[in-house]
Amino acid sequence: MHRPLIGISTYLEDAARWGVWTQPAAVLPAGYHRHVQRAGGIAALLPPDAPGTAAATVARLDGLVIAGGADVAPERYGAAPDPRTGPPAPARDAWELALIDAASAAGVPLLGICRGLQLLNVARGGTLVQHLDGHNGPPGTFARHTVTPVGGTALAAVLPAAVSVPTYHHQAVDRLGHGLRVSAYAADGTVEAVEDPDAAAFTLAVQWHPEAGDDPRVVAALVAAAGG
Repeated sequence: MHRPLIGISTYLEDAARWGVWTQPAAVLPAGYHRHVQRAGGIAALLPPDAPGTAAATVARLDGLVIAGGADVAPERYGAAPDPRTGPPAPARDAWELALIDAASAAGVPLLGICRGLQLLNVARGGTLVQHLDGHNGPPGTFARHTVTPVGGTALAAVLPAAVSVPTYHHQAVDRLGHGLRVSAYAADGTVEAVEDPDAAAFTLAVQWHPEAGDDPRVVAALVAAAGG
């Protein structure tokens, strides 16, 4: 049985701690690779690299996940920083935007998660709301709320009914990027998923964190698309 190779972008932390060590490290919550593996994929972690290597990297993958993390730098979408916007991660922004462009060009299935949705929107010329309330818990704690898929979308084929999801974000889609379609909303009208219906391959991004819950369907849909 073919097990598709799924690349997952990672955080780069200056002082990660494990055992007796505190060192710079590429890190990622284990839920990401566990969901990929449970769906039948092979997980490959992708630390930030030179953007010029993105096409060669994506060429070796069957699918790509752009993981959650830091706020996208506002200058990427032509905005001044809001005081509540977090510190930028310029190397990660550049790398992940290059990965998104490479996946789109190569027809490699793509799933964006939280920051990954925001980056996909920015990559397509969209903008972001820099702060909203009610979509996260206390620091380090996921909240839950209900999202409702839009009928007739690829997401609705995966999640046919409203569902409670783990959430931790304070930014979201403002102006929608070119070629993207909204495929889920929260009760307050926040965009909770987008997709590209005209892409050459599965292209979906969700604002919530499926890797932090026990619903396998979104990640499994990516792995299935990557497996052909």
